[in-house]
Amino acid sequence: MGFWFSEFHTKDVKLSLKVNKQLFSQRSDYQQIDVFETAEFGKVLALDGNIMLTERDEFIYDEMITHVPMAVHPNIKNVLVIGVGDGGVVKELTRYDSIERIDLVEMDEMVAEACRIYIPANACRLDDARVHIYYEHALKYIRKHEEEYDLIIVDSNDPYGPSEGLYTREFYGSCYKALKEDGIMVNQQGSPFYQEDADAMKRSHGRIVNTFPISRVYQAHIPTYAAGYWLFGFASKKYHPIDDMDEERWKGLHLKTKYYTTRLHKGAFYLPAFLEEVLQEVE
Repeated sequence: MGFWFSEFHTKDVKLSLKVNKQLFSQRSDYQQIDVFETAEFGKVLALDGNIMLTERDEFIYDEMITHVPMAVHPNIKNVLVIGVGDGGVVKELTRYDSIERIDLVEMDEMVAEACRIYIPANACRLDDARVHIYYEHALKYIRKHEEEYDLIIVDSNDPYGPSEGLYTREFYGSCYKALKEDGIMVNQQGSPFYQEDADAMKRSHGRIVNTFPISRVYQAHIPTYAAGYWLFGFASKKYHPIDDMDEERWKGLHLKTKYYTTRLHKGAFYLPAFLEEVLQEVE
């Protein structure tokens, strides 16, 4: 008989998944790490009781945080990935032959190793020759780099606990300096639906707007994330996420995707009225 895993989205709302089997459960120096198997969503990675990915819907997050900037910037060679070392974003990036180097900064080595063993479909490209993994805090790492990356993808946990430093003005300023003159930063912005999440999103977006000349927010539907509604931030020194998207160039790569399309790319930046109002208040 299985048991149920529940993630609280607020004190009054929770998402529950029936667990068939617990595959891994251990506390690292930073957080509680759990991997379990469910009938509906396949294998699930949870950190400190929060779902980071499921096999069933991870493609949505990984495709949207990766292919949007890749369809805009015409010449991405060097990429920095910051955050959960499950390998999903790296897997999408390695599909681009034009990328020469992918630096992955993950604070917790145990997360990457657990995913290698229990979620290999995600972690299968962590050993690609272009991938270099650094196990250290991203804020410390980013301070040491200037004008080095074409793209920075901030695939971090929510802005609480060990990841809180990845949502500060200092961090975004360091990302700006680490990017080349036409670089792009993309980050996960959380959900705007519940009040606590919306407040965190506004703080983050306000700091990015004050750092980058171009800053936009786009959206995706991810069933297991809070309210099933998730946001990403697109920040750039030069390129506009819609006006500078090269649809024909990206289509010419013939990459098969399950969620992302260039038509969806455009539509993802057209936001509902309540969210436009919230962002206008910040901006």
